[in-house]
Amino acid sequence: MEFKVFVFWVLAAILVGASLRVVTAKNTVHAALYLVLAFFNAAGIWMLLEAEFLAIALVLVYVGAVMVLFLFVLMMLDIDFEMMRTNFWRHLPLVIIIGLLTVIQMSLVLWSKVKDAAPRAMPGGGHPGYSNSKALGISIYTQYIYAVEIAAVILLVAIIAAIALTLRRRKQTKYQNPAQQIRVRREDRVRVLPMASVGRDRGASIDASGGSTTSTSGANAPRAEATNPATNPATNPAVKPSGSGA
Repeated sequence: MEFKVFVFWVLAAILVGASLRVVTAKNTVHAALYLVLAFFNAAGIWMLLEAEFLAIALVLVYVGAVMVLFLFVLMMLDIDFEMMRTNFWRHLPLVIIIGLLTVIQMSLVLWSKVKDAAPRAMPGGGHPGYSNSKALGISIYTQYIYAVEIAAVILLVAIIAAIALTLRRRKQTKYQNPAQQIRVRREDRVRVLPMASVGRDRGASIDASGGSTTSTSGANAPRAEATNPATNPATNPAVKPSGSGA
């Protein structure tokens, strides 16, 4: 067995195993990581077929952009996976039937293409100056130019529709208006309220009903008794009351 054939079978086996784990893994993050592994092995098979541009595009576009987006979405969404698995066994027969029909259709299409096909040499014939990417670009922008333009228009419409569906104002969301912030005046930020003057005495208080002030300081204020037992004549006989003779 040639080394190239051995590498193909290794990559193919890992690709099939990773694909099965994508649909059988219980954790969606693990399933997404298995899908990344499947993409890398598919890119390796493309490299064996000398389709370098497709291999690099598969890694950069799907692994570097799409799968990272999938992982962010899966980590940010609060999905109840237990509720999703409640009807798994009820829908399993329908899933198996659809899967078998898909496999049969793909097998018939592939078998009709390869059963009478003769072995063909690789494009370029192994010429050192042959560029697979250049040949693919020439084929896309000459033979398939209308299909590429139609696909570009469809993608543009999809992008505009996604923005239009998500760009909506929510009532509970607060927004900033820079133009209104620039036009702000002092009167809009500061407001002076008239208030009645209040004395600075320690015992002054404001009547809650009429707003009048009552003072507890001066002659009408009750005499504060000493609270310290050491200086209180009632509790310490050594201390003489004030006003008594020596």
